[in-house]
Amino acid sequence: MLKKQSNTSKRRISNTLFYLTCSVLAVLAFASCAPKYAEKPYREITSLSEVLAKMNTVQSIEAVLSIDYEKNDAIMSGDAHLNLSPAALDLRIYYLGFLAGEVKEDNGVIKSKPKLDKYKSTFLVDGLRNSFLWWTISDYTIQENRDSYVLRNFSRTLTISKKTLLPMEQTIELDNGEEMTISYDGPACNKPETGKNGLDPEIAWYQSLMSIRYKNHQVNVRVKSYIARTQETAKQQE
Repeated sequence: MLKKQSNTSKRRISNTLFYLTCSVLAVLAFASCAPKYAEKPYREITSLSEVLAKMNTVQSIEAVLSIDYEKNDAIMSGDAHLNLSPAALDLRIYYLGFLAGEVKEDNGVIKSKPKLDKYKSTFLVDGLRNSFLWWTISDYTIQENRDSYVLRNFSRTLTISKKTLLPMEQTIELDNGEEMTISYDGPACNKPETGKNGLDPEIAWYQSLMSIRYKNHQVNVRVKSYIARTQETAKQQE
């Protein structure tokens, strides 16, 4: 009887070690695929005008996201795949691995499945487009502060960190006169993929955490993977 208990204990210990080993390997594998976060990003160029010029060569962005949509005290969560360009957006939202919804926009025409009201679809499209394509601001003035640059035009105020040359916050005045705000955090870079995709390392930097707020609505976005493409890199991948 004692011998049987001893064998059982050994099997339990062996199984426990096996599962622990698998868990550690899984965590290490996930970490190797995750974006590289940088508390103090190193950038080869330090001029705001150069960074904006580089970013304005981006023609499209592809990203995998985790999204939390908050309204009042209710929260809906899911994963999403985003394809975005200045003229078009394709957002597919998944829940438990299954496609739960899709929002498409092409030159101002928005379609969604299931059907969303005009406010929600506009909030998602305008919020995500301005969050990711933050550099597409024109006819602006620049105010230089100690730690930031503030770019303003007739409808947007964009604050850019001097240290990271990435956005910190945006305020957007909507057509109805109300404001949408976007805040950023978590500077990251997909440099491990840069060489493979032929990307300019300067456009590989992005903010991995975004919060879009309007009235009692809020969308929190965590970027799991990100790739920006220029016309040149798109041709290289064809």
